[in-house]
Amino acid sequence: MVERAELVDAIASFALFGDLTGPQLEGIVHLFEETVFSEGDKVLRQGLTGSAFYVILDGEAAVVVDGTERARLGRGEFFGEVSLMLSESPIADVVATRSLRCLMLAGPAFESFLVAHPRVMYRMLQAQARRLRAANRWRS
Repeated sequence: MVERAELVDAIASFALFGDLTGPQLEGIVHLFEETVFSEGDKVLRQGLTGSAFYVILDGEAAVVVDGTERARLGRGEFFGEVSLMLSESPIADVVATRSLRCLMLAGPAFESFLVAHPRVMYRMLQAQARRLRAANRWRS
């Protein structure tokens, strides 16, 4: 695993954390846990309880709904938030397409994290709006 200072440098370039100060970024890397998944691992499983929020540090993941790939996620992107916010099961599998390294925040800490970091919450809302727009275009 990487030193905390290197993690701070890595996430400083992510749009999700773009409005945060150095000390705030340091707080995030102490709050989140680094985790690694091998190619083919299912990080989230469709229909099962989502229990964490993930931010991709390195690697790539596929979003798969009912066996059909709908999207690819890479460095700086995130997933798992919708299940946590709605307290519902994921509507997709998220599968590592190659080695995937993430920062993970356990579900019970998610709401307090967002409340403490409203700019992150706003950036997350922007990303959700983009995803919704893309999904609507896909359906048309």
